[in-house]
Amino acid sequence: MEQPWIHKAKTDLAFIIGPSFFVLAIIFIFRDYIAQIEEYYSFYTWLFLIVFIDVAHVYATLFKTYFVADEFQKQKRRLILLPLFCFITGIVLFSFGSLVFWSFLAYVAVFHFIRQQYGFMRLYARKEIKTKISIWIDNLAIYASTGYPMLYWFFSSKRKFNWFVENEFFRFENQRILEILFWVYIGILILYVVYTAVKSIQNRFFNIPKNSIILGTALSWYFGIVYFNDDLIFTLLNVVSHGIPYMALVYFKEIDGKSETELGRLSFLKQYKGLLIYIGILLLIAFSEEFLWEFFVWNENISITNFDFSSWQILLVPLLTVPQFTHYLLDGFIWKTKTKSRV
Repeated sequence: MEQPWIHKAKTDLAFIIGPSFFVLAIIFIFRDYIAQIEEYYSFYTWLFLIVFIDVAHVYATLFKTYFVADEFQKQKRRLILLPLFCFITGIVLFSFGSLVFWSFLAYVAVFHFIRQQYGFMRLYARKEIKTKISIWIDNLAIYASTGYPMLYWFFSSKRKFNWFVENEFFRFENQRILEILFWVYIGILILYVVYTAVKSIQNRFFNIPKNSIILGTALSWYFGIVYFNDDLIFTLLNVVSHGIPYMALVYFKEIDGKSETELGRLSFLKQYKGLLIYIGILLLIAFSEEFLWEFFVWNENISITNFDFSSWQILLVPLLTVPQFTHYLLDGFIWKTKTKSRV
């Protein structure tokens, strides 16, 4: 059986599977330099990691939904009502306090990040002969790879990083629970390795991309949350390992993988420098959104106003999070297929 690459071996390894391993290698090789960058955290670090990757990847969804005429017509009701639902839900949550709002969004974000890894794993397993036990063990491995680090976060001593804001997650420090979780985690990984080895020998086939995505997920989540207690390292592993693969997936499947006829008005993205235009559009929209955040809410990285919008936060914050919130929820629908592979 051929390896079930999404696009091609080189591009999958470089942009979907590779980011987790690449960032982790950079962290270990340039650990001292990264510490210096964190000590002198600059506007450019924020611009590259948060704006040009984290925020930008949210808008890649547009190239599978709102920017695609046929897809928009198929899902018109959902695509119109979901942002409205997110805005109203945000206002209600924010009315109970900003911590309630950000805490809720953080839990939704974690679920979304976990499900993306599950989706890539299922996508790379799409050509395998599946049984109930093979599906169960695959699922157990990917959820253990992401779930254990998050549970460690909840039950360990205070971490030096947040998802969005401080005190957003429920926390209950308990060493005994951590010990039990660790051995359950190790047991699941051993089970997966043994099962995969046996099945690979029996079938004379080793699924490189599926096993690589599971390994990359386990390494990036473990080192980003458990092994290192460092804000910049967490951000690097969290943002790069999630954002770049998603942007690549959308381009490979929804632009490069389609004909100019199927793309319609987006056919110019198939032409020369189409990839650069795609990236440019994402960066422009991402920077525009973050500019609004800075202007109306944060005033941290771009000092541009003396106006006080504090009394409008109950509307502004939920409104500005609509793209992100919508992306989290919408992503659970748009990648569904008849075989239930999803990202």
